[in-house]
Amino acid sequence: MSRHRSVLAAAVASTVVFLGAAGIAVGGAVAGETGTAAATPGCGKPPALTSGQHTISSGGQNRSYILRLPPNYDNNRQYRLFVGFHWRGGTANDVDSGGSDGYNWSYYGLRRLSDAANNGTIFVAPQGNGNGWANPGGQDLRFVDDLVALLGSSLCIDTTQRFAGGFSYGGGMSYAVACARANVFRAVVVYAGAQLSGCDGGTQPIGYLGFHGISDNVLGIGLGRGLRDTFVRNNGCTPQNPREPSAGSRTHIVTTYSGCRAGYPVVWAAFDGGHTPAPIDSGGDGWRTWTSGEAWKFLTQFAGDVPTTTTTTTTTTTPPPGDAACRVSTAVNAWNNGLTANITITNTGSSAVDGWSLAFTLPGGQTITGGWSATYSPTSGQVTARNVSYNPGIAAGASITVGFQATHTGNAAAPSSFSLNGNTCTTG
Repeated sequence: MSRHRSVLAAAVASTVVFLGAAGIAVGGAVAGETGTAAATPGCGKPPALTSGQHTISSGGQNRSYILRLPPNYDNNRQYRLFVGFHWRGGTANDVDSGGSDGYNWSYYGLRRLSDAANNGTIFVAPQGNGNGWANPGGQDLRFVDDLVALLGSSLCIDTTQRFAGGFSYGGGMSYAVACARANVFRAVVVYAGAQLSGCDGGTQPIGYLGFHGISDNVLGIGLGRGLRDTFVRNNGCTPQNPREPSAGSRTHIVTTYSGCRAGYPVVWAAFDGGHTPAPIDSGGDGWRTWTSGEAWKFLTQFAGDVPTTTTTTTTTTTPPPGDAACRVSTAVNAWNNGLTANITITNTGSSAVDGWSLAFTLPGGQTITGGWSATYSPTSGQVTARNVSYNPGIAAGASITVGFQATHTGNAAAPSSFSLNGNTCTTG
């Protein structure tokens, strides 16, 4: 497994319908679910698929995936479904086989735990184009839609027990699923992820578990915090800055957010380590990691029902004019034709800022495709980032970090010419 991660780190650093059969509506809603476990059309029928590698036509492409049925599959039993996404440079076979750690790390260690707990899970590993999950034009989301529909028509699955998870680029794809298919999937697990595959929607609640190393030098932990905070907000959790371990402590800290809507938990697990899905507190990484147990505990907490969903609206505060002294620093992580940027805003004035907007200039050829901890308008040229409902204030001497993902045509430079509430900021 370590060999696969070293290949991944290098790759990421250099790059960073057939819906009705499974009860999926085009908008991502699950048709016919009324709060009780819902069987797919494949229940009660001989299985139309077997374990192994398969192909499916999706969006005019032949896409491949590996299916892993539990031992002694029973077509009258409604199974949990876990979709495991590989990392950049990885493959579906790496996820299914467990790589160098074999069966013990198959599907991030969850297959072993499922087999030990009455074999209640169907596992599937899709293969990304170019061994990644760029999701251009939503093609990877459509692949997931088509795959879930096919599995539902061929096998017996509980539609209230569909989950997804993945590492790095696979974590980005899991986040994209959480944003766009919150009414199809019950929860996601994101290992060291970032917004790499887009976020179409991103306003509905879904169970969310995030793992991230404090010393991750491929996708910094700030990117993972940004993903987490999307669902802290969507799930109605009480905002907080959860404790994280210090460098050299060789420990991890798991925080379950309070105040979340019933049935929509958010869990954040930070560890003293780098870019890996399998840290070991005593040092190194491998299948003996604690992450598989935490993920299994998280996924198996959900009962076979769907919480009642209501629509929530995120509002922004219109910032008043004022003497907002400020300093801004930026950190950009770029790949072939995309980038992410974290922007840290420090209030260097003597009084708090209550409601803020940060104006800046985006380099030519860059277009913002999504963001976190702020709203962005327009998406190119002269851009203004405005606070969201949970971060309108910046105390004197305090800092907040916001960020965005963008495409570029060759110029991956950081934004420039920052002003906070109309006042020019220093940089650095």
